[in-house]
Amino acid sequence: MSYLVFLLLAAYLTVLLLLRLFESRLVFFPNHLPRLEGDWRPRGLPVQEVRLTTADGVKLHAWWIPAEDAKFTFLAFHGNAGNITHRAEAYGFLHQLPVNVLAVEYRGYGRSEGTPSEEGLYRDARAAYDFLVNEKEIPPARIIPFGQSLGTAVAVNLASERNVGGVVLEAPFPSARALARRVYPYLPGLGWIAKSKFDSAAKLERVQAPVLIVHCTQDPVIDFELGEETFRHAREPKSILRIEGVCHEEASVVAPGMYRTQLLAFLNQIPGQN
Repeated sequence: MSYLVFLLLAAYLTVLLLLRLFESRLVFFPNHLPRLEGDWRPRGLPVQEVRLTTADGVKLHAWWIPAEDAKFTFLAFHGNAGNITHRAEAYGFLHQLPVNVLAVEYRGYGRSEGTPSEEGLYRDARAAYDFLVNEKEIPPARIIPFGQSLGTAVAVNLASERNVGGVVLEAPFPSARALARRVYPYLPGLGWIAKSKFDSAAKLERVQAPVLIVHCTQDPVIDFELGEETFRHAREPKSILRIEGVCHEEASVVAPGMYRTQLLAFLNQIPGQN
């Protein structure tokens, strides 16, 4: 019996080791949909192509979508699969608030160079922030990191490092470990051995800006309970918008009126915005 237990333990440890070795392919999905698929000139959006260079020399592609009379600029970090073209409807929703939008394509995704990694995505966010501050001359207090799904971890990390006006998180999760426990309950220990941490819970405690969390109650990818857990770690002032229904990154499609009202109220409470 002890020998059988040893074999099972050895087999399980081998599985964990293989998962660690191939972790990048299991975490990032730049080719889940054809990498360059989509409408790169979406109708109704005044998209301007932007090229950014990160601190480690990676060339990134982004969309700059300016809006007349915009007080704020949303620095948008999309979810895992696909590219920025698949979020054009969400950017259009934001643009009509009105706000400016800088939609960043992570390294290894869409038309950006490089290979994705957790630290790499954080470098991408810093390059986009620096572009807004240095090139567009936008005051940090008018910059709002806006993350969806995987992008929520990127937005939180940036807000924990740089001065921002507020943070909007759509379908967030507290950490890679918490997400692994929920998605892979039959693989205990996976979260501990994973290289990618995406520990938004710990970083939110360092974020000084107001936080808005938006989550659908029947999210098929990231459980609503994980959004609630993320919310508990955020400092005041904070708010959460609960969208009844099934959606993941589509809250602006499922409940546009409710979402818009909440966003405008959130922006209105940001200090010094008048």
